[in-house]
Amino acid sequence: MTEINPTELLKPKRRISGMSAILLPLEQGNSVDWSGFDGHVRRTFDAGLVPAINMDTGYGNLIDEATRAETLRRTKGIAEGRDFIAGAFVSDGPGATFNKEQYARSTEQIQSFGGTPILFQSYGLAHHNDAQVIANYEAIAANCDRFYAFELGTMFAPFGKVYSLEVYRQLMLIDECLGAKHSSLSRDLEWQRLVLRDSVRPEFKVLTGNDLAIDMVMYGSDYLLGLSTFAPEAFALRDRMWEQGDNAFYELNDLLQYLGTFAFRRPVPAYKHNAAMFLKLGSHIKTDLTYPGSPERPTSDLEILSQIHEDLQTKLAAAQ
Repeated sequence: MTEINPTELLKPKRRISGMSAILLPLEQGNSVDWSGFDGHVRRTFDAGLVPAINMDTGYGNLIDEATRAETLRRTKGIAEGRDFIAGAFVSDGPGATFNKEQYARSTEQIQSFGGTPILFQSYGLAHHNDAQVIANYEAIAANCDRFYAFELGTMFAPFGKVYSLEVYRQLMLIDECLGAKHSSLSRDLEWQRLVLRDSVRPEFKVLTGNDLAIDMVMYGSDYLLGLSTFAPEAFALRDRMWEQGDNAFYELNDLLQYLGTFAFRRPVPAYKHNAAMFLKLGSHIKTDLTYPGSPERPTSDLEILSQIHEDLQTKLAAAQ
């Protein structure tokens, strides 16, 4: 691909489609804080974002089937017909073959609750040659009305894989595939996908998962972020500012990016602990506990998170 000039991709006053991964909050004893979960899903809907449940932010690779089903049931009730998405996760190991049946069960379950599946990668789905990877997605599409794909860098999960541009092109040619979340943390790779999308299938959604470059929305990306779970109202306000051509977009985006750069430092998966800290600061959930098996942050993070929380509340109040 020829060298890309990002300024030529800028799309001012574009309506941004925002999807926000929902944190699964916990109570003491590591039981799920269901009232906190319900409130967080409702808050995300009310902000105008699309909730994404059972993602990495919701410990989608760690929770059991009963918890997975309960999150779907509760989200369906809160949605009242509004769109939401949910992670379809299949656990396997290196060298595994494609588990078509398990992906079918997972996507069928999500659709039965009114959600749209987003397909987590697995070794069996993603770690094959290009032709086999596309055949795997086509097999899923044959039994799924619509879905989103997902490219995941190994800094997030060892089973992740960032596809070649040719695989991405072929994904766009699958009618049932509405878009793809791109989580490589690389601007260049995402710009390449935007150029390809604009020429091949303009309605295909490139969902940035780059929590270190949330301004990718300026270039035509939409988003599905873990960072937006910290402050859905602030992200929704930022999105409206971009659509309205309000220059206040830049300062709010800068503050949100500071939060993202801080929370998504190494080890990256520990951002979920920062998210729990941040939501507890706002009295949205009961504890800042993380799901067993997820890395934690030091309590000293609270001082910085408190300052960012205060600054965001000031900006939200000024916009009212």
